[in-house]
Amino acid sequence: MIMDKGLSLRESENLIASSGHLIDYIKLGFGTSVITPDLKEKIKLFQQNNITPYFGGTLFEAYVARDIRDEYKRVLDKFGLTALEISDGSIVVDHDEKLKWINEYAKDFTVLSEVGSKQEGIIIAPNKWITMMDTELEAGSEIVIAEARESGNVGIYRPNGNAHVTLVNKIISNIPPEKIMWEAPKKAQQVWFIQEMGANVNLGNIAPEEVIPLETLRLGLRGDTFFQFLPEQMKETSK
Repeated sequence: MIMDKGLSLRESENLIASSGHLIDYIKLGFGTSVITPDLKEKIKLFQQNNITPYFGGTLFEAYVARDIRDEYKRVLDKFGLTALEISDGSIVVDHDEKLKWINEYAKDFTVLSEVGSKQEGIIIAPNKWITMMDTELEAGSEIVIAEARESGNVGIYRPNGNAHVTLVNKIISNIPPEKIMWEAPKKAQQVWFIQEMGANVNLGNIAPEEVIPLETLRLGLRGDTFFQFLPEQMKETSK
């Protein structure tokens, strides 16, 4: 999943030309879609190239906070979106209420739900992470997103950007890995997840210019993962 923080229509065309074949989802980050020009054309462009665009969960939360959530579905329909992100990283919402929203929207859209807080210093116990992810999948989410923000220093990460290893391990022991998207905006985080979970791990919040570099990490065509994908006998002779 790519984080689009306001690409122009021309920049979107260039992104598709260079690496569109490697992109599954593109998130129009936080509330940027409200002030991005040529939005309808840009969304259509991504869809025509088999990339699923969706608005960042912060925009959904902005509608909730203003008590106009009913209007959000009309906005999605207006722009022809087929997917949305439901999150509660900036506002405090009863989780049962969030599950109701997921169930409601899942009837008409592909729902990606985000788990975790965007606020620094807020610690969520591993069992609570697991319970929230599990129940959100049951409510209708196609994928649960492990929160990290575009800064990569909250949620599943420590303030220094290193992964909460115990938390991540407990999550993958209880939730199907193919149903989790790990936000990993930093190269070191991408490397860690690939080394721990393999080349096909779902990663999100990737910068547009990092799509091809990330693919080289997945394929072992970059120093950080070079030896991981070689036969054992070749690893020995290369040292």
